Formats: sequence, structure tokens, C-alpha cells
Amino acid sequence: MQVTDPLLTAREGAKYLQVSLPTFYRRIADGTLPKPIKMGSLSRWSQSEILAAVEYAKAKRNAGSPSPVKEG
Repeated sequence: MQVTDPLLTAREGAKYLQVSLPTFYRRIADGTLPKPIKMGSLSRWSQSEILAAVEYAKAKRNAGSPSPVKEG
């Protein structure tokens, strides 16, 4: 069986995003990151869902006000 969408622990998710574990949990609480997949007492996060949350944040940023950073 090939796993195409790895499930990450909270620590792995935080490391993937390069944030602290408390920040990872804060982003879940504020709805920026997805809630975990629960399997009994285990909590895991889909890597693709975390990436989708990052892509959504990027799209939201780009749809907002023009950036003060000049390109080119």
C-alpha cells in the first residue's frame, strides 16, 4: 500500500510549517489550519490539507490590498 497523503503528528505538522507547537495549535484554534483526523485517541493532520490551508492563505493575501513591496 502506497501512502500518497501522509498523516502528520502535531509535532511533524509544526515542523513542516516551521512554527512552534503552541503556534500550530493556535492556528488550529483560530481556524487557519484544519482540525485533526481523530483515530481513537490519536490525532493526525493530512499533509495535503495543511498545504491547502497555506495555499488558501497565500491566495487570500494576494487578493487583498496591493503589497507595499515593489516587484521587478
